[in-house]
Amino acid sequence: MNRTFHRGTVLAFLLGAVLLWLVVAVELSGASSGKSGAEEQVLQQLSLRAQKQLGPQPQFRGQVEKFYAHMGDKPAWLQNGKLTPQGSALIDLFEHAERKGLRPQDYGDWPETMRQLKEAKNSQQQLSVDVALTTAAMRYISDLYYGRFASMEIGFALEKRKKQLNLAGFLATKMVHAPDVPEAIREVEPPFGEYQRTLAALHRVERMEQSSFKPLPVPKKSIHPGESYASLPELVARLQQLGDLPQSMTRPTGVTEYEGEIVTAVRRFQDRHGLVVDGIVGRATVGALNVPLRERVEQLELTLERWRWVPRRLAREPMIIVNIPDFRAYVLDRKHQWVMVQRVILGRAYRYRTPMFFDQMESVVFRPYWKVPYSIQRKELVPKIARNPGYLKRHDYEIVTAANRPAHVAINNATLARLRSGTLKLRQLPGEKNSLGLIKFDFPNPYSVYMHGTPAQQLFARARRDFSHGCIRVEHPAALAAWVLRDVPGWTQEKIEAAMHGTETQTVDLPHPIPVVILYGTAVVEQDGEIRFLPDIYHYDARLKAALARPRPRITAGH
Repeated sequence: MNRTFHRGTVLAFLLGAVLLWLVVAVELSGASSGKSGAEEQVLQQLSLRAQKQLGPQPQFRGQVEKFYAHMGDKPAWLQNGKLTPQGSALIDLFEHAERKGLRPQDYGDWPETMRQLKEAKNSQQQLSVDVALTTAAMRYISDLYYGRFASMEIGFALEKRKKQLNLAGFLATKMVHAPDVPEAIREVEPPFGEYQRTLAALHRVERMEQSSFKPLPVPKKSIHPGESYASLPELVARLQQLGDLPQSMTRPTGVTEYEGEIVTAVRRFQDRHGLVVDGIVGRATVGALNVPLRERVEQLELTLERWRWVPRRLAREPMIIVNIPDFRAYVLDRKHQWVMVQRVILGRAYRYRTPMFFDQMESVVFRPYWKVPYSIQRKELVPKIARNPGYLKRHDYEIVTAANRPAHVAINNATLARLRSGTLKLRQLPGEKNSLGLIKFDFPNPYSVYMHGTPAQQLFARARRDFSHGCIRVEHPAALAAWVLRDVPGWTQEKIEAAMHGTETQTVDLPHPIPVVILYGTAVVEQDGEIRFLPDIYHYDARLKAALARPRPRITAGH
């Protein structure tokens, strides 16, 4: 009995000693880290406030707290109550965010916050400024990497499968001790040459904006080359300001003849602005000349935003970009140099808009059938067949079953009713009359959009080319097919031509799918730096501008 009691006493003593050692170890650990319970609570509260200011987007969740865990729960941008060089460099970026097409007010009021830092009475108030700087840095980096709005939030599908950026890790490893903060920031920007050229163009147009301009009066009747134009000096000044006419070009006082270099400059301006290139100074041309440069800056900013939506991995691959307002397709090699630019026809603005998305081209079809979509069949073709049954044969259509087999039925009311209901379908035979032309480029997607040729070649001469039901008609499909099939053995230009004009439908699968990106940018910067400004045909700029104008939670130190 005594032995049992003694053993219990010893065990109790040992347990008490262990507990005492643990308590002392914890206290020593807290002392060595310089943290108190109050400080930990303050940092936790500041992290929660920062989370609210950043918003609910997944890239921000828990990132402020993780960042300060990386930093040992110590200030990252302050030493002895003063800003580090990296902290100062970040604030400079925030205050000049317009250089990246962003808004400085989205990243805090730094003169006010610096005043608060100067008046801070304790380390907790200093920490509050440090957390505000971290919060602003995370928003700024996220805006450059993802864009201010995810494309899915406003109805587009460009950023799927985009790699997440570890904001806490990036700040801790790349920014806190960075010898060159602006250079480190470039790592998160889109790696596309198109983005960099657009950024450079933004700076050029902002410099142009600093010079004054008096709007041109709209002429009562269009001014043709060779005619007199009273506002010729103002026209010359505007063309020189915009870079379409050399600064060295001068006109004698009182000369009002619209001719020579000035006509050439107007034609260049018209081409850069998606207008009919005729050299005539009419209402549309004067209207484009009078657009304030602030609006051109906004077009460039919106284009930068959309490039931030494009998955970064595509910068390492050959690809095809279709820009909707430009009505052009750009073929890029692995170094993202343009190897081909083609005019395209796209979806009508008011009924059949071509969607913005990206997917992979998987095959090329020579002499394709056109399986008529049900909506086109019911709304457009059945009424024509009802009026004239010969329409089918004249345009090489056939009636097929749901299994795409010829139905061999007479054109009567019962057949028309089945066509209207969709139990019978229309299919256009391969050949010169086929609406898809002689080549189809397939990149399966939820929108049933693809690229193809067209027998209606005359439409490519138009400046504005929104004539399709949403698919993308290319002007020179054989040239595009030669590039797409360049790595497929045996597919020479001669074989492509033979397949186009043969008798069989052929499908060629691509060994390496090619990314196809359908973009919307009303500002395009050519590889030589020339800027094209284009009409907002789908009103997507207005929509994105409204979304970006929504107020965001203010970033403050708030003590």
